[in-house]
Amino acid sequence: MTDVMLFLKEFARTRRDTGAIAPSSPLLARALTRYVIPSPGRPRAVLEVGPGTGAVTRYIQPALGPLDTLELIEPNPRFTDLLRHTYRDDSRIGLLPGLVQDHELGSYDTIVCGLPFANFEAPVVEEILGQLLASLNPGGTLSFFAYAGVPPLRRALTSGETRERTLGTQAVLERTLRRHRFRTETVLWNVPPAHVHHLALVAPAPAPALAYSA
Repeated sequence: MTDVMLFLKEFARTRRDTGAIAPSSPLLARALTRYVIPSPGRPRAVLEVGPGTGAVTRYIQPALGPLDTLELIEPNPRFTDLLRHTYRDDSRIGLLPGLVQDHELGSYDTIVCGLPFANFEAPVVEEILGQLLASLNPGGTLSFFAYAGVPPLRRALTSGETRERTLGTQAVLERTLRRHRFRTETVLWNVPPAHVHHLALVAPAPAPALAYSA
């Protein structure tokens, strides 16, 4: 079975967890790995969350130096088996099955995330993004994508509790982007088109000085 066929089969079986309707296109993969940048003389730690069939991993592996490491966290056992077989001969790549929330993460220079945040409830999104941002080394980056046009479409097509959940999730994403985003790329040649958001740790703004009157 090809990677694409496996992906489509898993999408049909576990649509909510798989999220994407097709593996990431080469252009989307390049945008997501924009900041997997070689750093001669210093080992780098890279994390990919939700690699699926490895469409983005294939762009990370060639950018790794001999002392660099790449951890993959994948909850789908079928994708995990595929990844384990594909990268079994590369000692730089480690595989952690299960949910990212269930793992104690290390510190990373670059994090690439392919999780379908739009499908998750707000507390889960907030927990995962907080966990990933807290795992960044100083100067590190977190990159993830969202399908273009999906937020207004979801708001228009949902109602009741489903709409409230959608609005809650979008509020968490927007709040996180306002504080941490430093760049967004739009990838039109993807199914569907997507926005790639690049985030970095930002120190909280200093509290304003209080004025006291006599």
